[in-house]
Formats: sequence, C-alpha cells, structure tokens
Amino acid sequence: MDAQLVAFTGVAAGMVAMPGADFTVVVRNALASRRAGVACAVGVAGGLLVHTALAVAGLAAVLVAVPVLYRTLQIAGGVYVLHLGVRAVRGALRPPLAARDPEGQPAGGTGRSLRQGFLTNVLNPKAPVLFLSLLPQFVPDGAPVLPRTLLLAAVVVALALLWFPLVALLVDRLGQWLRRPGTTRAVEGVTGGALTALGVTLLAEPLAH
Repeated sequence: MDAQLVAFTGVAAGMVAMPGADFTVVVRNALASRRAGVACAVGVAGGLLVHTALAVAGLAAVLVAVPVLYRTLQIAGGVYVLHLGVRAVRGALRPPLAARDPEGQPAGGTGRSLRQGFLTNVLNPKAPVLFLSLLPQFVPDGAPVLPRTLLLAAVVVALALLWFPLVALLVDRLGQWLRRPGTTRAVEGVTGGALTALGVTLLAEPLAH
C-alpha cells in the first residue's frame, strides 16, 4: 500500500470538506434546485482542476514571485465573493420567489450555477499556492515527479467531485423543509452573511498593504 498516497488523500479530503465559500455557494444553489446545486458543485471541481494543473505545471510559483499578481487575484476573488454575499442577503430580504424564474431555479439556470462554483474557487489565490507547497511533500524520493503530481491532482479533483455533489444532494434531500419560505430566507441570510464576511476578509489583506 502506498502510505504517502493514503496520507495525502486524508489531508486532501480534509481540505476539500473544510467549510468555506465553495461550500456556502453550493448550499445556496442547491436550495434552488438539485440541478443547480450539482452544477455549482461541478464548477467548484473545475476550479480545483485549474489550481492543481497550475501547481503541477509550477505556474503557481509566479503568484509567489510576483506579489502584485497575487494581490490582484486576491482582490478579484474578494470582490466576487462579496458580490455573491450581497446578492444573497438582498435575496433574503425579498419575497422568496423574487430571485427565481418560473421553474424555481436561479435566473440564468444551471449555467449560472456552474459559473458561480467555478469562479468562486478559481478566484481563490491561496489555493494554487497551497497546492504548490503541499504536492511536493507527497512525492517519494526518486519517484518521477510529473506522473506523481498528476496522480495527486487527480485525487483532489475526484474528492471534490464526490464531496460537493453529495452536499448538493443532501441539501436537496432536505429540500421540503429547507425550501419553506421562512427557512429559505433564513438560510439565504446566513449564507449571504457568511459569503459577505469571507469577501471582506479576502479583501482586507491585499488592501491593507
């Protein structure tokens, strides 16, 4: 058994399952519909695919070497997450169906949900730097680097494709209760507040420099 691969899978699973903007956006979309939630989950996995590909290629090192690029990406990510948070809070203050189309899905359908998941993840500048520092730790001495890092990257994306759709399906399973008007507005307000706080946090560090 490859002990390092098992250890990496455990670490990566913890990273993927850690609550954050990705989790919050998936839950919010899953409240609208199962399709929207799963589409958002696939978008998150797509963002992780980009980050792991950058780490494998070594391009993420550019973000470390050129601080202005890193800060620019931080600001872009913070603005986008803050935008989602403000929209969610506004949605919680309106009648529950105001932000939905006649089919009960978010305006823009699954395509918008897919895009939200992807952008929320891909605009997180800490992810490629984290993967760049993490992946080499699980490459055994003397092992071919590229095939090994590709395998580790595939593990991360596979875990995301398991975890986030599972979250979406669980939310949908609880949908009858979660979609009650009062509950929907409460969850929308909580997720909106969480996204707004995350956006402010992401913006605080680069703007402070």
